[in-house]
Amino acid sequence: MGLFKRGQVWWMRFTFNGRQIRRPTETADKKLAERIHNKVMGQIAEGKWFEKQPGSDKTVRELLDKYVKEHSAHNKSQKTHERDQGLAKIINGYFGDYKLTALNPKDIADFKIKRRDEGRAPGTVNRELCLLSHAFNLAIKEWEWLDFNPVSRVSRERVNNQIERWLTFDEQEKLLAVSPLWLREIIIFALNTGWRRGEVLALTWDKVDLFKKTLTILEQKNKGKDTQPFNEQVLEVLKARYKIRSIVSNLVFFDSEGKEYDGRHVLKVFKRTVKLAKIADCRVHDLRHTFATRLVQAGVDLYKVQKLLRHKSPIMTQRYAHHYSESLRDGVDTLDRISTNLAQSKEKGLQQMP
Repeated sequence: MGLFKRGQVWWMRFTFNGRQIRRPTETADKKLAERIHNKVMGQIAEGKWFEKQPGSDKTVRELLDKYVKEHSAHNKSQKTHERDQGLAKIINGYFGDYKLTALNPKDIADFKIKRRDEGRAPGTVNRELCLLSHAFNLAIKEWEWLDFNPVSRVSRERVNNQIERWLTFDEQEKLLAVSPLWLREIIIFALNTGWRRGEVLALTWDKVDLFKKTLTILEQKNKGKDTQPFNEQVLEVLKARYKIRSIVSNLVFFDSEGKEYDGRHVLKVFKRTVKLAKIADCRVHDLRHTFATRLVQAGVDLYKVQKLLRHKSPIMTQRYAHHYSESLRDGVDTLDRISTNLAQSKEKGLQQMP
């Protein structure tokens, strides 16, 4: 018999139109489950059974609520979970009351166009689509609500990841001059470590070694662990922060209540400060670009830059290679040295001949 138990509920397993179907009987009573199963088998034999997916009455809001509470909250970092909550809220604003089986690729494509027309960046739109798609995939593979993901039929926005913006030293001086002290320290720290915004704001004193001048970082993306040296500018910032350590947290950078700065607030103040400094097109993430670009322009080899940026693949670091073509000159100059040495060796050999 095609019955199996999952938790307290009996499920049916049978084949329909060449596909294996699994459906809950919605009961913990085995005898009742057997009767339901037999009834379905009879309807299939008579051609009267029509497939109704378990999630056909569920809405997009219910899908995303389950995703955020049961998946995101337990499998992602706190910051990513909070981001997912924000993305889900946006999506619910468009599709929250839609039945899952009613949402189709055209609706989602229209959503993508609307978000684009509202001025949202391609990366932002793609993150919204990815979250919705992931939720549908879980509903198919794990929750067995559905058997089709409408987001899979919609193309993603094209993202230009080659945008490169770095601060000149003159722009840096202007920016620091108008920055509030707390932001100035964060900017200096980021410019001299290449750390991402979230990494800087989450830094705690147990990850800082002032004597060895090193920082320990737990990678946000791959959960790895790295140790990175820091320079004198970072040391001065850390010394200043150490003098005013919080009594309510172990954070290096903290707000007036001793808590971690809200990332969105930091972005807002940074954007306002950039405007006040009259600097064009500068984002917080460009501080990381500035760190990398300055290293390459100073002749630091790309392998070291890769390690300092904590890129797992050298391909990510290659985008900065063109900033210092002179660093490649050593390679071709080697050929001149080889030729010169060879000629000198031959000349010396001739002179030694009797």
